[in-house]
Amino acid sequence: MIHLATNVTVKAQRVKQPAQLSLAVQLPDDETFVSFYPGNNAHLITALKNAAIGQGSPFLYFWGAKGSGRSHLLHATCAEVNARDAAAAYLSLDQFEQLDPSMLDALESLPLVCLDSLEAIAGNAVWERALFDFYNRWQEKGEGTLVVTGCSAPRKLGLQLPDLASRLDWGVSFHLEELDDEGKLSALQLRAELRGFKLPIDVGRFLLNRLSRDMRTLLTTLNQLDNASFRAKRKLTIPFVKEILEL
Repeated sequence: MIHLATNVTVKAQRVKQPAQLSLAVQLPDDETFVSFYPGNNAHLITALKNAAIGQGSPFLYFWGAKGSGRSHLLHATCAEVNARDAAAAYLSLDQFEQLDPSMLDALESLPLVCLDSLEAIAGNAVWERALFDFYNRWQEKGEGTLVVTGCSAPRKLGLQLPDLASRLDWGVSFHLEELDDEGKLSALQLRAELRGFKLPIDVGRFLLNRLSRDMRTLLTTLNQLDNASFRAKRKLTIPFVKEILEL
């Protein structure tokens, strides 16, 4: 998936549909720095906020487990750039099989490029070479900021192109630490507050005990419960949650 600022048009090709497509997709409006509960990741968030205004290191790499908030933080960084009416691109590499590497062409001219889930293309010679060439073009241009994420440090991703792994080791890197259960509860309560309702502590703990603990699943479920509560005009209680989620 590629998200681009609405004032930017990039031509890209999909493998199964060779005709060129104009991609200009809105970022998720609920994935901002305000809606991200930081936990022990304050230094990373500060670095990303600086990246959004063109300050700090021009290249950032951070890694974390699936569901830890990598995509959320990249969306938030792009949103900060877009708020200044500047151009940013977000590319999710976990869908690389549906995309053509040529979509990287000319992205080095943008103020911010975010590449998510680098582990997805590890071992794919075509995509590794395309990313290596893009990185070199971006570095040669000497402008803009590049932010890349993966599930582990670059040299542990299984990249087959040694030069690509070494390039990715040059920048500032962070480990995105997962939230513990108390942090996840606080994150759920923050998101509920931003949506205009209160999540009772007992309901939050119930969700943590009965659902997958990755934040994307928890937040998606929270949105579902909020909508159901609004339609039914009922408060969020454990019996109501059991009814809606069929637990």
